[in-house]
Amino acid sequence: MKVASVARGLVAAGEPVFRADDEALLRGAAAFETVRVNDGRPFLLAEHLERFGRSIDALALPPADGVEELIAQVAAGNGALRVFRTSHDLVATFDALPEGLEEERARGMRLRSFEVGSPAMLEGVKATSYAAAFAARRDAEREGADDALFVAAGVVLECATANVWWRRGETLYTPAVRPGVLPGVTRAFVQAHADAVEGTFPLADLLAAEEAFTTSSIREVMPVVTVDGSTIGDGRPGPAATRLQAAIRSAR
Repeated sequence: MKVASVARGLVAAGEPVFRADDEALLRGAAAFETVRVNDGRPFLLAEHLERFGRSIDALALPPADGVEELIAQVAAGNGALRVFRTSHDLVATFDALPEGLEEERARGMRLRSFEVGSPAMLEGVKATSYAAAFAARRDAEREGADDALFVAAGVVLECATANVWWRRGETLYTPAVRPGVLPGVTRAFVQAHADAVEGTFPLADLLAAEEAFTTSSIREVMPVVTVDGSTIGDGRPGPAATRLQAAIRSAR
């Protein structure tokens, strides 16, 4: 892992970076972005930094001055770039991509749904308060699934760290952005390359789909083959996911 701080420059990976009295970090209200880097080029960086700025403003944090220079210090080769804005510091990290992504893409993901209460009020903000999402993902994994799918009063929201999509016929569907549904950067890329209907949809609509997939910056387009043990379509990755993943690869 490479780590750089705007206050200190490059920092050894094992050295402390954040201050113990950093209020944003202590409260889970630091802004962050995760960006996939391919051959040293962060994919859709401008879009990520635009959302980063919106999150910073919503959380009343200091601006991210110098973020692009900070990124240049750490991003090289292929990996996962993360930038963090806390009350006291601006930090970039760069690490290897998770293992097994292509194997998971070939077999498709298994989702387990979790009913949640009222979504957070900070619509469109990407903050570090992911404790509940990761707890749900761990529960999903213990039950043999790969990720958690959040549902509020029977309405599909998103996965722990990804937006969710499905297809019936030639039409794609995805939950509209609102509290509980983040405006994903990869989601926006897919919308620019496919006609999709946004709205408020019950879980039954997803279960009846011919194909489903998720989108996120690191996993990109990831097929979904089961939800709560129910098979989606024919139980194999579908053509829309394959086409859209190819579009991302062509654009890198």
